[in-house]
Formats: sequence, C-alpha cells, structure tokens
Amino acid sequence: MIVFRYLSREVLLTLTAVSGVLLLIIMSGRFIKYLAQAAAGQLDPGVLFLIMGYRLPGFMVLILPLGMFLGILLAYGRMHLDSEMTVLSANGMSDRKVLWYTQGPALLVALVVAVLSLWVSPLGVYKTQQLFNEQDAITEFDTLAAGRFQSIGRDAARVTYAGSLSDDRTELQEVFIAERTGSGADASIGVLVAEVGRQQLNPDGSRYLVLYEGYRYDGRPGAADFRTIEYDTYGVLLPKPEVATEVTDREAMPTRELLGHADRKMQAELQWRLALPLLVPIVAFFAVPLARVNPRQGRFLKLLPAILLYMTYLALLITARGWIESGRMPANLGLWWVHGVFLAVGLLLNRQALLAPSAPRGGSHAAA
Repeated sequence: MIVFRYLSREVLLTLTAVSGVLLLIIMSGRFIKYLAQAAAGQLDPGVLFLIMGYRLPGFMVLILPLGMFLGILLAYGRMHLDSEMTVLSANGMSDRKVLWYTQGPALLVALVVAVLSLWVSPLGVYKTQQLFNEQDAITEFDTLAAGRFQSIGRDAARVTYAGSLSDDRTELQEVFIAERTGSGADASIGVLVAEVGRQQLNPDGSRYLVLYEGYRYDGRPGAADFRTIEYDTYGVLLPKPEVATEVTDREAMPTRELLGHADRKMQAELQWRLALPLLVPIVAFFAVPLARVNPRQGRFLKLLPAILLYMTYLALLITARGWIESGRMPANLGLWWVHGVFLAVGLLLNRQALLAPSAPRGGSHAAA
C-alpha cells in the first residue's frame, strides 16, 4: 500500500497542476468573450462571474481526462528518468502491478467526471441558459454606462453615449446616438445629438427615448449630401426585448430525461455523457506504457505521440457522436466501438506486462 499511495499521490498532484493550468487557459479565453459581450451592452457585467461559475463543471468534464492522461505521462516519466521505476522493479514491483495500481486514481477521477457529466454539468448549462434568457430581456438603459460609447443591439448597428445618467436610469444628459442602416455602398448613418433624453413607456408596452433640444444628421459616409434637422422634441422607438423562458438546449437536459428518448440527438447526448467517464480508465491504461522512457532520452520523448493518440481518441468520439446525430450510425452501436478500439490499443501496448509470468521481474535481484 505504500507504493500504491506513492504512485497515486504523484499522479494526482501532477493531475491537479496540469488541470489547473488548462482550466486557467480555457476560462481566460471564455471570460474575454463574455467580457466583450458585456462591453457591447449584451450582458450585465454583474453576472459574468456567475456565468463562469455555472460553466466550470462543463470545462472540468473535458479537462480532467486530459489532465489524468498528462499526469501519468509526466509523473511516471519523471520516475523513469530518476530510475525510481528501476528501483521499484528491482524490489519486486512488476509492470503489471504498476498498471493495476494506476487504475486506482483513474477510477477516482472517472467517478468525479461521471458526477460532473451526468448531473452537475447539465445543471450548470441550464442555469447559464436561464441567465442568457434574462439578459435578452434587459433594456439598453440597464447596461448603459455614463461617459462611455457603447454598442447597442446584437448587430451593434447603434452606438450610444450619455454624459450622465439619473439614479433611476430613465434620464440621460448630453446624449449622442449614431445608427447605421444598410450595408456596403448603400450604408447610411444617422446621428442624433441632444441635451436631454428621457425614457417613455406607453400603455401599449412600446418604449421611446424622447430627446429634447438637439440635432439630427443623416447622410452617407464619403458623400457631401448630409441633411441636418434641428428639433425641440424627437422620439426614438426602442426595440422590445426578446423574452425567452424555455431552455431547449439538449446539453441542459437532465440525464434522466435522455434515458429512453427516441430522438437521435438526445441519444447522442446521452452516449457522450457516458463516454467521458469511461474515457479516463482507458487512457490511463495505455498511458502507463507510453510513460516508459529511457533516462538518456528524456521524459518528453513520447509526449507528442501520446498526445496525438489521445486527440485521435477524442476526435473519434466527437465524430461518432456526429454520426449518431445525423443517422449515419445506429444509436445501439453508439460510441462503444471507439472505446473498444482504444482498449485494444491499450492491450497491445501492455501485452508484455499482461503476458509476463506472475513472478516479479526483479525477483532474482531481490533474492541475490
């Protein structure tokens, strides 16, 4: 058990470090995307960290199997480089025992991935979709910030600026609005400038931004035929927010609702959620022989081929999932054949350890 705990600790510590780095990279990229949407007025900045928290389980489902694979390669590669594996072998630790001992932390990680994949991640996607639905219902005045030019709308066709806002966000001072209509050579721009603007809600539910004491300029960029209008009062119709209450994304559906579902896409989603936990012990199975390196060659010699093998495994799972969704592959066959292929690869890579006699390879050294 001392050797088992030592091997498990080395693998899990390396797994934690690798997964932390991968998570930081992925979360940073996704956060920048959401931050850009918040800057464009499409998201409330106050919900950014909440969205990232809900998306975290979905990221971990994909990161943990890769982290486990790289953890074994790096940890065992270091042990081979430092001749620790040679010492263990000389004291009766066979390659077969190392292989089975590695399945201990692998099964633990597979259990965590199963919980995330089957229950926590779908709940996180559901909560994220609810937040996005709520963000679609917010108005321009909910995200407008004083003293900053801000794109309004999904197509960013209108840019709004307000020098200051009232506390209830219904009155604007020093208003500037530029709106583009058309595209290409036919594009034209309308610019509104006003001292004061107020939001007006009519009984029929329509909303207007009423501007006072300002100017309107209309024209085409590069042309000299601009039109200027001076006004005392000018009303701008504001688009109604799109309110959606249903969450239809299949990734957000509870796993129990996917069981027995006749739709091919739902069956593919269920197969995918089951495939990710099964991925962990299989990659751990063929990672052990790939981590075996010569101390003179360095522990990174087999790292690139091993990563290519892992990416091939994951790519085949994604491709088979697409085949199920399109009907090119029966759902009963599902993703199981991909696991079978790479389990056979693992058996092939471990054939020497599995077919070796039960006596430890270093038994004669121990007797001497």
